[in-house]
Amino acid sequence: MTLPPDVRPAPEASPEPLAYPFWTSDGLGLPEGYGQLRDGPPVRVRLPYGDEAWLATSYEDVRAVLSDPRFSLAEAVRRDQPRIGPMPRAGGGLIALDAPHHTRLRTLLAKEFTARRMEPLRGRVREVADGLLDRMVAAGPPADLVEDLAFPLPMTLICEIVGVPEADQPGLRTWADTVCSGSVTPEVVRRHAQDFFGRMNDWVETRRRTPADDLITVLVRAADEGALTADELMGLLNEVLIGGFVTTTNQIANFFAVLLLPREAGGGGAELLTTLRERPEVIPRAVEELLRLVPLLNGLTLPRYAEEDVDLGGVLVRAGEPVVVSQAAANHDPVAFPSPDRIVLDRPGTPHISFGHGIHYCLGAHLARLELQTTLERVTARLPGLRLAVPEKELRWRSKEFFSGLRSLPVTW
Repeated sequence: MTLPPDVRPAPEASPEPLAYPFWTSDGLGLPEGYGQLRDGPPVRVRLPYGDEAWLATSYEDVRAVLSDPRFSLAEAVRRDQPRIGPMPRAGGGLIALDAPHHTRLRTLLAKEFTARRMEPLRGRVREVADGLLDRMVAAGPPADLVEDLAFPLPMTLICEIVGVPEADQPGLRTWADTVCSGSVTPEVVRRHAQDFFGRMNDWVETRRRTPADDLITVLVRAADEGALTADELMGLLNEVLIGGFVTTTNQIANFFAVLLLPREAGGGGAELLTTLRERPEVIPRAVEELLRLVPLLNGLTLPRYAEEDVDLGGVLVRAGEPVVVSQAAANHDPVAFPSPDRIVLDRPGTPHISFGHGIHYCLGAHLARLELQTTLERVTARLPGLRLAVPEKELRWRSKEFFSGLRSLPVTW
């Protein structure tokens, strides 16, 4: 029998699912195993913890999973979800919800993060970036681009938007490091959660007494009007804060690693760095291509469970089975992105899915773009001689964490 051209045959049944080996790597490249899987249909995998799952890696299949309402994020909270670390994802916040509950809560936040609301912040982003660069220049080289720029810039901005007191920002970082690790124990997570959620409750009560022009005040008013519960308020604040700086911190450092490392180390952006200095108008396009090129997640998105039988890429995902996807593999699919390992500023057509797809598309995408564009513009303008201060082999990469990135990036100029 001949199959229709849009239906790919399932792989031959095997007695055991594949052990999932690709969730972490040291460096900027996509682990080789993804390329081997991406050309075929979804396959069964076993992660270190939880249920067996289907793994989707092609651009077409990943977009389908992220946008199909038959795949439920909320169901994962009630299951032994496939995962990298011992701690399962808890409920609360947008990432644990499906429509219509997701829609209700996202509506409360979406108007605060539109492109129209974010664009006026460009001047403030530039001010923060220049202040940090002033300090770097005054102290003289070498500097750590992670600690001196990539971390404090998005941290400062998201805390200003949300309304986090400056004195509590170190606690936020400790909490983010805890929840983004793939190896901490549940006991450690609970201990840090008790402290951090206690701090958030203090912020909420302060804004209830003394409103201000910040996101906490917006959410407190919504809660007092019955639009969301106290637990939902805390879950939203937690997600906005963690998502508001951790991802951008890692991508700022990753972008400069691409620009500064030699091609054999996964970089090769020296020519692009020159182009950005001489033609800053191409920076927005460069940001989009770097977002596509550089894997942010160390592996997989959160699992989604099929609520009914679904044909995915020619294989049958049965009701109750989970699916995990690799957005990084999809962004390197040569069918969607010819020559996917090259930086192509005028790449046509197909949008990357680094910010997701469907109803869970990243709420802070406009803010992240603004921060990434401004950082590239200010650094290339002010530090034209920027280069690595250590050999590539001495760079320390995050391992066993959910986001890929550098622990430090020593530079000189």
